[in-house]
Amino acid sequence: MLHRFYFTTILLLTSLTAMAQPIAKNEFSISPLLNGQQIPKVNLQDINDKTVDLAELTQKKPTIFFFYRGGWCPFCNNQMGQLKAIEPELLKMGFQLVGISPDTPAQLKVSAAKNELKYLLLSDEKMLASQAFGLAFYTSEKVTETYTARLNLENPLWITPEGAKRLVLPVPAIYISDDKGLIHFQYINPNYKVRPAPKLILTAASLVGSQE
Repeated sequence: MLHRFYFTTILLLTSLTAMAQPIAKNEFSISPLLNGQQIPKVNLQDINDKTVDLAELTQKKPTIFFFYRGGWCPFCNNQMGQLKAIEPELLKMGFQLVGISPDTPAQLKVSAAKNELKYLLLSDEKMLASQAFGLAFYTSEKVTETYTARLNLENPLWITPEGAKRLVLPVPAIYISDDKGLIHFQYINPNYKVRPAPKLILTAASLVGSQE
């Protein structure tokens, strides 16, 4: 009975921690969710401003979430195209594909139309999902100035613990969960220029699907 109490307490604390990850000081200091943990309950908006609960979404079917920096990022757009190409195979395996970024619903709608995307895109304007997954980080002063000035980003600036204004972004990531919201695979790389190959995603998805 005592062991059960401790186990339940640990699970509860793990769940609460997942929902309250602080924004990391840089991309190398993040504490992402790992295999064996649950997809957190976070509400985001789709391109039509409809609210979507991530936890409820994964109760319907196995899901592949991919976090990206925004439609302004060429590496992200390239990845979105790669995922579009393998989406038919993922659908045959029973998966749904969901993209999450700090873009507003209006910006997501533009990206979906421009890239002719059929999969679900969700707006993480307030970085709720990025923090819950442990992916959010403060960009450096140089990166913040470069992105806001040269790329004309409209993302709001956040205040660091030291009082500086910084852009907050998610480290690009892939998460694969089963139809109970349990994470079986994740790929996270602080180097935003490096994304997982489509073949790796398909292989990981097939392995997760075989466990269903």
